[in-house]
Amino acid sequence: MLRPGVAETVAGLALCGGLLAAGCASLPAASPAARAEAQRATTYTANLRVSMRGPELRGRADAVVGFRRPDALRVELPAGTGLRLLAVAQGERLVVAFPGERSYYEGAATAEAFGSLLGVALAPADLMDVLLGLTPTRVRALDVQWGPIAPSRVVAQLHDGTRLEAKVREPELGRPLGDGAFAPPSTAGWQRLTMDEARGRWAR
Repeated sequence: MLRPGVAETVAGLALCGGLLAAGCASLPAASPAARAEAQRATTYTANLRVSMRGPELRGRADAVVGFRRPDALRVELPAGTGLRLLAVAQGERLVVAFPGERSYYEGAATAEAFGSLLGVALAPADLMDVLLGLTPTRVRALDVQWGPIAPSRVVAQLHDGTRLEAKVREPELGRPLGDGAFAPPSTAGWQRLTMDEARGRWAR
């Protein structure tokens, strides 16, 4: 579960809870000016339906994502009334927590760490670019479908052969996100995992 304060900061990120409402699909796509403005956004929140196929890991999951440029990222994978996984990166620090198991991994927020732990070798700044329709150097090809204010679907092909698809619901740009939104949970008394121990736990 989200800690008090953090829950308030990110309340409303999971806005729809289901598939995109049928009426939303008919809204016009973003104009070139709106796309350019979106790609300059400093904060972003959205619900995602993610599918990933890589050399070592494959999986599908619903996710709630929030970020603040240049280096603060929060990814939640819900599970019932709690969280299956919470990954928080701020600056050079990455914490990936498994609240149901009371265990966590802590290390550097690098593309290599994200690749080993989550199967997608993108640094936080790279993932931010992808969700805003930009192509970072680690992505070989990016296919983007635009909604009214931001991408509604992105498919990224990474140089290592990984394919990442994200269907985006209710993106919001410009919401104030303080440091509390990117604070890791309290892990006192939790088991600290090695990277090998943490790898792939979310996809079980």
